Amino acid sequence: MNTELKDVSATNKEIRIEVSPDEVRTHYDLVSKKYANQADVPGFRKGLAPLDVIRLRYKDQIKNDVIQELLPPKVTLAIQEHGLQPLTEPHLHLENAETVKVNGSEPLVINVHVQVMPEVPEPQFEGLEATRRTRPVNDEEIDNIIDERRQQQSTLIPVEDRKSEDGDMVIVDLIGTFTDDEDADPIEVNDLEVQLGDELIEKSFSENLVGVEEDDEKEFTVEYPNEFSSPALAGRTVNYKAKVKTVGTIELPEIDDEWVSSLDEGFESIEDLRNKLKEDMEAVATADADSRVKNDLIAKLIEKHQFEVPNALIESQAQNLLNNFAQDLAQRGVDLSKVEQDYIETTYNQMKSQAERDVRGAMLLEKIAEAEKVEVNKEEVQEEIEKMAQYYQTSVEEFRKSLDQQGGEAMIENNLRTRKAVDALVDKAKVTDGEWVDESQNQPEITEKEEEIEKDESSAEKESKSEE
Repeated sequence: MNTELKDVSATNKEIRIEVSPDEVRTHYDLVSKKYANQADVPGFRKGLAPLDVIRLRYKDQIKNDVIQELLPPKVTLAIQEHGLQPLTEPHLHLENAETVKVNGSEPLVINVHVQVMPEVPEPQFEGLEATRRTRPVNDEEIDNIIDERRQQQSTLIPVEDRKSEDGDMVIVDLIGTFTDDEDADPIEVNDLEVQLGDELIEKSFSENLVGVEEDDEKEFTVEYPNEFSSPALAGRTVNYKAKVKTVGTIELPEIDDEWVSSLDEGFESIEDLRNKLKEDMEAVATADADSRVKNDLIAKLIEKHQFEVPNALIESQAQNLLNNFAQDLAQRGVDLSKVEQDYIETTYNQMKSQAERDVRGAMLLEKIAEAEKVEVNKEEVQEEIEKMAQYYQTSVEEFRKSLDQQGGEAMIENNLRTRKAVDALVDKAKVTDGEWVDESQNQPEITEKEEEIEKDESSAEKESKSEE
């Protein structure tokens, strides 16, 4: 067997394998005899038909068997001979596949296409610059959180001497049918809370439930706009029947030391609560600022080091991103079977660009880990598993079972190794503190589909019960 390696690119190699006619002939004879021993040929006793007859009668089968039995071991040997470590199954291309002969009259030639990891350059990561910008915490944010806590402890006081008005809370049992599809499953929800006049509630609900009282039944139709936040309702017309169960007003607790003490969280005064909330929010803001510094440095590291990335890894990561995106859409109520194929393909192609950056970044961080001699011990892995089990509110044993289906402890170890590599990147960078800048104005534009899903998400949450 003769082999020749061709460097197509940094990540793509091609091996030309030539099997000598003598070796082909030897294998051809062996396969032919195997068929001769087993074949039932009319006019001959089993196993006694002439070899030439067998070769003619089973020409295609013998040819396929010779190729299938002879070449795979040769491919394996050739890959080992040239010290290649394929990232995926090699792609085989037989020269003159339509006319090739396997009787030993000519050599058998095959080209093997292999994707491999490139030689990643030693990363130059010392002295990269980044600015840490920490979002300040203001009193209004603290007030909003306190108000949310009050809302959670609100009390519904039924009204008995009047009909519902703006600002009231109306609790109804609701049945909705689609006017454009009588066979569709109806929307059914019990004890739906509708706060009349709330800007997050579909306007038609407030308009039709003003002026009702307990035990009233109300029927009304809602025409949802095409850009409505819920894809399941966008552009649809629904006829609703509402049975009023309760009309009441929302009573909120007073913001005073007595209310704070009733929370039973160790706070004695409003001042204690505000200080703790501010401390927690500042910790989150600091963590967020640190995270953005890391992302900024990784981005600069990637831009500084351009090299070819294996397409197999890009495709794999792009598929992961697409799967995550699809899961997110499904959780938001999108019927994936109705999403246009063109949109899926466009989204996938867009994700390939991000996937390439992800893979390149991972490869560079691994080189940093090697340069910094990063090590992860078993105690660190165990500690991380315990933290993650606590985060997901499950036992360590149950979390380990789930972990075993996702790569086991090796995945945790790899994540910790990457985290330490990022820390090394930050430690050797020039990080300065700067004024806070609201970067939300500079975020990349999202597609119309994503915008439709994101728009008025908080409103969709309030109506999600009826949608499902």
